[in-house]
Amino acid sequence: MTTTTSPDPAAATAAGPDPAGADRTSAPAPTPTAPAPWPDLVRAALLGTERRRPPVAVRPGQGAAAALLGAAAVSTVRRRAALRPAPAGERPAPAPADPRPPLPPAARRRLSLLLADRGGAGGGSRRGTAPDLTELLPQWLAAAEGHGYRAPDALLPALLDAARARTDLRPAALALAGPRALWLARLNDTWRFALRGIGGPAAPPGDDDAEGVRRRWEEGLFAERVALLTALRRRDPREGLDLLRTTWATERAEDRLLFLDSLREGLSAPDEPFLEEALSDRSRNVRATAAELLSALPGSALAARMARRARTCVGLDRTAGAAVIVVEAPHECDAGMLRDGVAPTPPSGRGERSWWLGQLVEAAPLEGWRAQFEGRDPGAIVALPVADDWRTELHDAWCRAAVRQRDAAWARALLGAPAAPAQAAEVAPAGSSRDLTKLLTVLPEGERARWVAEFIAAHGLSDAFRMLGVCAVPWAEPLGRAVVDALDIARDAGSYPWSFSGVMGLAERCLDPAAADRLDMLTAVTDEPEGASPGSGGYWSEAFLRLVGTLRLRATMRAELAPPPPPDEPAPPPPDDDGRGAP
Repeated sequence: MTTTTSPDPAAATAAGPDPAGADRTSAPAPTPTAPAPWPDLVRAALLGTERRRPPVAVRPGQGAAAALLGAAAVSTVRRRAALRPAPAGERPAPAPADPRPPLPPAARRRLSLLLADRGGAGGGSRRGTAPDLTELLPQWLAAAEGHGYRAPDALLPALLDAARARTDLRPAALALAGPRALWLARLNDTWRFALRGIGGPAAPPGDDDAEGVRRRWEEGLFAERVALLTALRRRDPREGLDLLRTTWATERAEDRLLFLDSLREGLSAPDEPFLEEALSDRSRNVRATAAELLSALPGSALAARMARRARTCVGLDRTAGAAVIVVEAPHECDAGMLRDGVAPTPPSGRGERSWWLGQLVEAAPLEGWRAQFEGRDPGAIVALPVADDWRTELHDAWCRAAVRQRDAAWARALLGAPAAPAQAAEVAPAGSSRDLTKLLTVLPEGERARWVAEFIAAHGLSDAFRMLGVCAVPWAEPLGRAVVDALDIARDAGSYPWSFSGVMGLAERCLDPAAADRLDMLTAVTDEPEGASPGSGGYWSEAFLRLVGTLRLRATMRAELAPPPPPDEPAPPPPDDDGRGAP
């Protein structure tokens, strides 16, 4: 694009008459300077005017950088002036309404503080006494979800950013953010993850809106379809299964797998025919999941087939007088076993026969072993000796079966007494694949906490970290007291303090906030015993100060989230807290 420059009459008058009586109107107009190409300006700016001379005229007294910026400004105006107007894009639909109650003002300020501190000083070094606000954000979100609040609109972007950075926050964060988070995610690719998973199951349409259900199932995003199927299964398992059947044959393999996994909730005998059909699916993962679900139905035909196979491999022998369990592992993996989900190829380091045996025992209903072993209960069966070194393989398979079938009696028998001298070694016996932490999840919450508390009292904290992670929060009093006592013993013994930082972090998140006042006595700096790690006394004092401060902050957060009292009741006094929970 070129421009023409016309003489300025005012400038000519100020300069005086033309020399030699020249006729100003007949003088040729000055030649305009051609603008520098935009790429040349960009290259000069990137390299710097000291390394590359800018392709512009530099006036006297003007620096090269200033001349380059001036030329860039003129070129920018020129480029924008040459743009042709384009039709305006379609305006987005209004954000959906969220009828849930808003956060109380104090809780809103707390959420703003937690989101602002994300990745800041609170999430850095674990030294010092200030609570780690980053680790308190998940608890705050869970507590807010329990009250049914909605997030403030102004904090939705920060909340979505936090959920994008930490996948563990996503369910609770998206549940608090509600439908407006999905509306924002459709307008910003950075938050597209929110469309792949919804914090809570969406409410299904009404019973009389069959057309709405069909339309959402056929046209919705994948996450919306999963949420719809989950909601329907909770309302009516058969209705959810009938909906899944309508498109099952045309779904992708990975989608079929996730839809099949949604059937775990509300799994019952009417689901068996569909799962039997899925045993012939072209996807190996779908077949394996269908077999797992069928084995969790004790009355299913697959469970009966697996039980018959397992009983031919495991039995009771009295030839030597005392009852002994004898094992004869399968010699081949036939076509029937393959169809029922038995994987033929073992992982590296495992023998084929023991691999097949474990899968058969794992899928067999546990209740059937009572008749196989002359009416013995699970505890008596587990106590029987096993011949030919098959005990570890057999007990590992029973452990997996107890977890799959959620059988508390078998889980209790396989866990054994927590204070038994051999129990510490049983956490990871040589060559074993069992996971006692998963077994603990089968027990009721109160019993689980008592078992772990007794284990810690007998064996300390070294093998209990994962067990603590599956206990209900806040920890019950026996468990919380056992953890604190074990930490106090470790401090008095001069143990290496940094090796307990993980347990201390769990305690900050999981101890009952009511224990803060009782822990004040542990915050003092104690004398370091002989042979203790240098500086351990100061570290333990800081750790306990941080623990007490965090518990008090959690109590404050819980009070801030409480709904306001009715008008005729006086409001409780505000908690004594400085905003960051320092004791």
